[in-house]
Amino acid sequence: MKRRRTAAAPDADPSPAAERPRRSGPITGPKHMRRYVITMSALVITALGLTFGIMTWDNPAETGSRPWWLIVDMRRDSLITIGVVALCHAVSTVAFQTAVNNRILTPGIMGFGSLYTAIQTTAVFLLGAGGATALVGVGPFLLQMLAMMVLATLLYTWLLSGRFSNIHIMLLVGVVIGGVLGSLSNFMQRILTPSEFDVLTARLFGNISNARADYLPYAIPMVIAAVALIWLRANTLNTIALGRTTAQNLGLNYKRELIIVMALVSLLVAVATALVGPMMFLGFLAATLAYQFGDTYSHRMLFPMAVLFAYTILAASYFILRHIWDAGGAVTVIVELIGGLVFLIVLMRKGRL
Repeated sequence: MKRRRTAAAPDADPSPAAERPRRSGPITGPKHMRRYVITMSALVITALGLTFGIMTWDNPAETGSRPWWLIVDMRRDSLITIGVVALCHAVSTVAFQTAVNNRILTPGIMGFGSLYTAIQTTAVFLLGAGGATALVGVGPFLLQMLAMMVLATLLYTWLLSGRFSNIHIMLLVGVVIGGVLGSLSNFMQRILTPSEFDVLTARLFGNISNARADYLPYAIPMVIAAVALIWLRANTLNTIALGRTTAQNLGLNYKRELIIVMALVSLLVAVATALVGPMMFLGFLAATLAYQFGDTYSHRMLFPMAVLFAYTILAASYFILRHIWDAGGAVTVIVELIGGLVFLIVLMRKGRL
């Protein structure tokens, strides 16, 4: 007698994988979440330690006395400046790299640093050594920031909403403008006297000491507003990261959102540059570390990590230069050295821009 074989149900799958619901998201599993939480916790502890060290290290007054608190209050302004600059560079770089779909380019390619250098050089060239002093104050700070914003806004609206509508042409034009301004600045610097050149050089380094306490009430509200608007567009940035064609197929007004993101990025970079001077690699370094350790597409998870990396890098550089080497607050010396090395490593590994 033949044994009858019972057929299994067509939708039955005995494999263990079929029992687990399939899902996707910014966190791939418990191990990924654990690594993200550990990284964020380590950054928070390091940032708090550096903050405490900057405020209390080598304070000559008796702990808790009135002079001790006065010195702490003076150092507090430097810490606020570090926080504002870190926030500007980290958020603007992550958003910019998403918009241009390239993790090597930074907002500095648009010529912000070259424009800042040209403004400072022109002032010293026309007014002598006193020109650097003439650019100190709330009025000159706002004017420098406005000049950078106007340049960027004209560039974005012309090249992204006009006949070309090509982000690569926009980047190329930004490089050319930066090169022209840099050449003009170099020409004027060669005519300066040694004393004037020395005064100018001190202004062209990214220096926390360049920022004054009276700048902060104007800079902080603008930065908070710009960061809040970018944060609200985090899901839009996730869609933009998929590429122009895919984003448009999903119903996104790609051109409009791109111009809005670029305008907010230009505001953040303009504030940071006018506040302390140009820093080419701070944002790149923070964003690259956030991509590496965060390993997620979610901008709402990348932004906090990038900001903490930027703050830690900037605070550590300031602490080493100011309190260990007693070399002032020209943090560019360390940031550009480390950032430049990381940039070369990433570029050589990718093999392309």
